[in-house]
Amino acid sequence: GSVVASYPYDDSPMHRLTGVYSKSADDEVFKYLAKAYASHHPIMRTGKPNCSGEEGETFPDGITNGAQWYDVEGGMQDYNYVWANCFEITLELSCCKYPPTSELPKEWENNRESLLAFIEKV
Repeated sequence: GSVVASYPYDDSPMHRLTGVYSKSADDEVFKYLAKAYASHHPIMRTGKPNCSGEEGETFPDGITNGAQWYDVEGGMQDYNYVWANCFEITLELSCCKYPPTSELPKEWENNRESLLAFIEKV
């Protein structure tokens, strides 16, 4: 896990594991939507999720192009964009894939304003 808003494409023509910016035709729209979410999240907006084992990982403005972060061939986000014209972003909301129940109220507080801002844009 991490704390970042990721946008298409997740796959790249080179299929390198990481570091390839894979720009879609709607790249600016995806960046706009990802920033709308990230800019309202107290951790995501810093671009420094500080996840255990990945302390040096940074995401400018709290967003990333999926393939630039890591390449995912055949992912649902890309499939829906290409074949159904669905504009999806992937939200990584926690360093922990399954946070304990006791942390859920804090996660809600961290994401409430981001969710509202995102809904307003859509």
